[in-house]
Order: sequence, then structure tokens, then C-alpha cells
Amino acid sequence: MISEATSDDGAKDRVKLFGMTIDRLNLYQATQRVLDWALDDSFDGPCRYIVTPNLDHAVMYQHDAALRDAYRDAAMVVADGAPLVAVSGLFGKKLPERVAGSDLAPGLIAAADAASHEGERRVRVFLLGAGPGVADRAAFRIGQQWPGVDPVGTYCPPLGFEKDNAECERILALIAEAKPDVLLVGLGAPKQELWVSRFHQRIEAKVALCVGATIDFLAGEKRRSPRWMQRCGLEWAHRLASEPRRLAGRYARDAWEFPRLVWGEYRRSYSVGRSGS
Repeated sequence: MISEATSDDGAKDRVKLFGMTIDRLNLYQATQRVLDWALDDSFDGPCRYIVTPNLDHAVMYQHDAALRDAYRDAAMVVADGAPLVAVSGLFGKKLPERVAGSDLAPGLIAAADAASHEGERRVRVFLLGAGPGVADRAAFRIGQQWPGVDPVGTYCPPLGFEKDNAECERILALIAEAKPDVLLVGLGAPKQELWVSRFHQRIEAKVALCVGATIDFLAGEKRRSPRWMQRCGLEWAHRLASEPRRLAGRYARDAWEFPRLVWGEYRRSYSVGRSGS
């Protein structure tokens, strides 16, 4: 069996898993890379965006061509799901650790705050998503906890906004007016990935992070699982206990699909190994 983690120059930087190309980065490396992008005032390209697939995303990825396109154009893909990290080593594609969006976003904000105290300019952040008033509370708490970061705008789009061209234009205009370095997008998957992919050429921010419920966590609206559960890959159990009606069906589907994904990955890896031997 041959690992797909080695690029043409020999750098072991990306792996192909369940069809997704995932960056082989730990949380610190991912945070520093995004911070560099946010502080790069010479950058004049389209907004770079980051997606953080978990098992549910991996299942959706198999059946959603638009989501596959969104992942293809992402500047960074890091594995949020503990099952993805756990099985990656079985196929010679070991990922260093889980990089959850709910760790990456506050980690980035904390790193930006620390950088400002060392002479770097303040990073500007716009929060898009969550429920009414939630992003405002998150922005306030960011300003209180990390004074070296500048929350420059928030917006809670109405239900179904992604189908309303006028509303999408309004959101793009709000972002352009605020001129953020970082856009935190908490719209839920796959809506957030599809919307950012659709408009990343026009989003006037250096980098966008698709981070699901992270704005709720930053606002204190929802609590994450205890650290020991996160370290043991059991955060899903805490979320299921917190929101059983919303998540039970999804988790049941994912549990059914996961063995099929693993079997398909095994067959692909075995085929690559045989052809390369």
C-alpha cells in the first residue's frame, strides 16, 4: 500500500481521505498559517477560505457535487472529526491531530491578540451567522477577552438568505464596508461552505473560516464538552446529549455510513498499493 501524503517535492503535507484532500497540519500550524494570511497586506487575490470536515461532512461529500467543488477550491482543509483522524493511520495517511473549527477560530483570535502586543497591527474580524444577537454577544466577548483584536461587524442573515440574491449582495456589501481581515462564518454545513465557495471571489476579506457553531461558543450561548471528552474523541456524545432531537438522526446515518466509507477507502488504498508495487 502506498501513502498519498507525499507531494512531488517529497513534502508530506496533504493526504487524500474519503475523496477529500486534507492538509496534514496540527492546530498550532494551522493557526499560524491562517494568521499569516490575515496579516498579509500585500495579498490581492480572492478570499482564501478554510473548511473543517468531520464525519458528517465526509458523508455529505460523497453525495453532493457542489460540496466537493467547494472543498476543491478551499485554501485549507483540516480534519475536525476524531473518526477521520483515527482511521487516517490505517491507510498510511496519518493526520497529526484533530483541528476543530471551534478550536481554530479562538486559537487564531488569541494568536492575533498576542501578535498585536508584539507590534503587529490589530486583526479585524467580522462574524456572520448564528441566531439573532448571538454574533453581537460573541463580538463583545472577543473585544473583552482579546483587546488586540478588532471585531468590526456582525450579521445574522434571515432563514433562506442563500436563495435571495439581494440579501447575498447586502451581506457582501456589509463585509466590504467593514473591511475585515478574517470572516468567521457560522451558518452550518453545508450551507456555509457552499455560500463561501460561491462568493469567495467577491468576499472582501483576506480569509474566511467555515466554523459552524463556533460563534455560539464564543458568545457563551453553547458550551463545549469537557476537555477530557475532546481529547478522547467523545465531543460528539456531549453534543448529542445537548441536542438529541436535532442530532440523533444525523449521527445514526453517519454511524451507518462510516463502515462503508472505511471499506471504500481500503479498496482504493489497496488498489493504489497494488498498482504501485
